[in-house]
Amino acid sequence: MSIGEPPVPQLVAMDTASSLLWVHCFPCNDCTSDNPIFDPLKSSTYTPLSCDSPSCALLGGDCDHTRNECTYMIQYADSRNSTGNYGLEKLMFETPDEGTTRVSDVVFGCGHGSYLQMQQSSGVLGLGGKTTSLATRLGSRFSYCIGNISDPHYVNNQLSLGEAVIQGYSTPLNVYNNFYHLTLQGISVGTKRLGIDPRIFRRTQAGRGGVIIDSGSSWSYLVRTAFEPLRSEVRKLVDRNLKRLRIGDHPEWLCYKGVVTQDLVGFPWVTFHFARGADLVLDVENMFHTVGNRRFCMVVDLADGFIPRDMSLLGVYAQQYLNVGYDLSTRTLSFKRVDCQFLED
Repeated sequence: MSIGEPPVPQLVAMDTASSLLWVHCFPCNDCTSDNPIFDPLKSSTYTPLSCDSPSCALLGGDCDHTRNECTYMIQYADSRNSTGNYGLEKLMFETPDEGTTRVSDVVFGCGHGSYLQMQQSSGVLGLGGKTTSLATRLGSRFSYCIGNISDPHYVNNQLSLGEAVIQGYSTPLNVYNNFYHLTLQGISVGTKRLGIDPRIFRRTQAGRGGVIIDSGSSWSYLVRTAFEPLRSEVRKLVDRNLKRLRIGDHPEWLCYKGVVTQDLVGFPWVTFHFARGADLVLDVENMFHTVGNRRFCMVVDLADGFIPRDMSLLGVYAQQYLNVGYDLSTRTLSFKRVDCQFLED
């Protein structure tokens, strides 16, 4: 997308577990990016939010009294953060017919300090459930289709805002504390249903636990009582049946020598069973990822101590080769396994 007038191109990371759009702004401390840093003073459409703006109070912003600017600080699950001030700006997006569409007066974060090392991207596009999110600003539906995220030459990934592509299985979607929660009922490896009590995936009355879907996290994370049965079954199959050489001494990670697509031929599908019979079927490229020269690891990890509030999380490796549609009016999430280049409207 582009921001400002004249428009400055930006490449931002799509994140369904946060609701703020922010980009690196000049001057910027500790900002590393291959993309242009946006200079608000050079944009004719930029307006900073003042401390006494009603929007500042609504956003829960703080105040820089020296400049009379409403400020923000957003912190992510891994403790990395972005700081800066709120502003209003015009965004420009490409459309499927190779045209453009403009959205004016979008609240965004002008980031002057960033502790996220994102060489490829210059900010984050938050698509969570708050009113600051473009997902709610542009309508009640959005969708994205992701191919192989490790392939830089795959050009058919797409994000649709306002006019979503809704296909395939459908399962309840609940918005709580800015997160999109799903109802996970069990996990299978091949035809074997693992002995996991579905109650461990429920959110408590105090708001702890539950299962969220997060496009901003690469890996998936499970609470211990779900992770350990899955890890045990996967380790048994890979260690014994496929006779791969396990490496590393981390107590939870499963890493092996080899190449995923060559050395895991015959590895069974792993299925996450969601409510209403919506089965998310994961192949080896959803479950394992290359981490070095002829080395790969299982990309499902233990949530303890990393994901807040005892939650489990479905990350983006598990969402490869899927079109995922969010309907916030009917509170449903839909997904279908598809090659994005053949996606039908």
